[in-house]
Amino acid sequence: MNIEILTYAGLFVGSIAVLLKASDWFIDSAEEIGLSLGISPYIIGVTIIAFGTSLPELATSVASVLAGESEIVLGNVVGSNITNIALVIGLVAIYVKEIRLDTDIWKIDMPFLYFTAFFLWFIIRDQDVSYFEGGLLLLALLVFLVFSLKSDDNEEREKHPKASIKSYFLMIVGAGLVWLGASYTVVAIQKLSNIAGIGSGVIALSAVALGTSLPEVIVSLNAAKKGKTGIAIGNVLGSNIFNTLAVIGIPTFVGDLVIKPEILSFSLPLMLAMTILFGVICFSRTISRWEGCILVIFYIYFLVELFTPAHNLMGG
Repeated sequence: MNIEILTYAGLFVGSIAVLLKASDWFIDSAEEIGLSLGISPYIIGVTIIAFGTSLPELATSVASVLAGESEIVLGNVVGSNITNIALVIGLVAIYVKEIRLDTDIWKIDMPFLYFTAFFLWFIIRDQDVSYFEGGLLLLALLVFLVFSLKSDDNEEREKHPKASIKSYFLMIVGAGLVWLGASYTVVAIQKLSNIAGIGSGVIALSAVALGTSLPEVIVSLNAAKKGKTGIAIGNVLGSNIFNTLAVIGIPTFVGDLVIKPEILSFSLPLMLAMTILFGVICFSRTISRWEGCILVIFYIYFLVELFTPAHNLMGG
């Protein structure tokens, strides 16, 4: 048992190291390519980087449906969305002291995030997601992409040099390694959680959600370290929208999704509350360190509540 714990702990550390390096490659190359095409750093964050870092959520959800563990899908999405707002934005705000928003996210992105969060609640309140509803989710994702790209101001396009072939190569390799690193991180976390005797429902909302959100955490912190807080905010907005629309929509066509009633009474309402709070603190177009602390406190509360006996019965 001790050898097994050490093995998966080593896998966890190694996967994190891969994530760190790969996300660094992905940020630099994706930004260079995006800027060469006249796309702003914020739009790069809300599209290319956001979707790239959300691939682990999608891969995990599809795999879980194929393996007959589809109850993991909704827990993964809801848990990841809470993690992205509370932990990712919270840590970035604490790290940089203050996040300044150069883009008016209330023009398109925040209203769309609100729409996806409440639309998800309406869809799953009957504990079923039909093909029609899955199709609507994917259609909404297409609409979001079209409007995001159309809203971008590309006046400075000529000021940026063309991206090198190396940048395209590093972006592809970086995205692949981010996905690979996150996948093995999830495996390690799941195994360690199973050894500890934690229920599958709680694992999906906490360990799997945190594991698949690690790319967002690391990419956003690296972006903030480079002074690119716009990418960090765009990454969270885009990731949450992608999680809700694609990570629920696509697995719907792979198999039936099992939705446990417990998630409707605690985790989903908390996700809606965190989404609303995220929008409120962005009204001033700055997110301060103390607001970041509040977000992290919410995340700690989320984890503690998950591991209390009442919620630990989920999938146990």
